[in-house]
Amino acid sequence: MGMLEGKVALITGAGQGVGQGIAFALSSEGATIAVTGRTTSKLESTCKTIEERGGRAIPVTCNVKSETSLVAMVEEVIEKLGTIDILVNNAQEVPLGTLHGVSDEVFSAGWESGPLATFRLMKLCHPHLKGGGSIINLGSTAAKRWDMGGYGCYAATKEAIRSLTRAAACEWAEDGIRTNVILPHAKSPALAGWIKNDPAEAEEFFQTIPMRRIGECEEDIGRFVAMLCSESSAYVNGQTIAIDGGQAHLG
Repeated sequence: MGMLEGKVALITGAGQGVGQGIAFALSSEGATIAVTGRTTSKLESTCKTIEERGGRAIPVTCNVKSETSLVAMVEEVIEKLGTIDILVNNAQEVPLGTLHGVSDEVFSAGWESGPLATFRLMKLCHPHLKGGGSIINLGSTAAKRWDMGGYGCYAATKEAIRSLTRAAACEWAEDGIRTNVILPHAKSPALAGWIKNDPAEAEEFFQTIPMRRIGECEEDIGRFVAMLCSESSAYVNGQTIAIDGGQAHLG
């Protein structure tokens, strides 16, 4: 029996990358997965793989920038799966670029899909998470970079998510809900695009990782999230945890 047997996990942006890796790992530990995101075909592909491995998953199409869509998503998950025990806020549009280079539109999209969506979805899921639920929000080590040039807007959205995480951890612990944030380095499509567009910067970045490698979405990131959601981590709350091979210094 897996660590998460009988649990239901709602994971945003689970059609690919880190979200998909987390979905695979939580499923392998017995959780039923609500695989959510914008592209139905990707969600169905993730669900198919989970089912082929012997797990259970349902696809739920959602635009996290829309409050109406978030409400409908939670209602559908409750209707089909009965509850939500684990919430993973992974989906976000990434507003990369210099301060002059990022438009209001791009920054707003990053804000709406990141901290605002996280804020809304945590509150929507709160009634179902009470009594033993776990929230995992995704931050970034971007705010800890030695050179913030080109990363300020992205880091701002991710730091807002960290603040919301800490607030939820303090306010909702008495409801039996634990809330933590992870800062992952993983082989995601976004990372692949960055490497292709700026291979020199990427290679320089890799050399700052003591383990000299990028994490695997399922094996490194997903499995850690599974443990963090389990009873093995029952006293871990309000923490920021870098899953990055030792690159970030969070002191």
